[in-house]
Amino acid sequence: MNQLTTRFWTLVGLACASLLLLLMTLLWKEWIELIFRVDPDHGNGHAEWLIVAVTGAATVIFAIGARIEWRHLKSQTA
Repeated sequence: MNQLTTRFWTLVGLACASLLLLLMTLLWKEWIELIFRVDPDHGNGHAEWLIVAVTGAATVIFAIGARIEWRHLKSQTA
């Protein structure tokens, strides 16, 4: 298992990025308005909760994909 694949590292990177976005949205809900200078939900918070839900699901999916790839690589070297 010396050679981890590009697919594994891509999935790990995407899981980390989506987790970071999830945490950033949970801790600092106004980042969307400040960075993009738009208020998509007019202050009621629905857009932020949608981002939390989508990034949470993405984090789980990418982490599961990385785990599957890890187990696949581990079984090939055994």
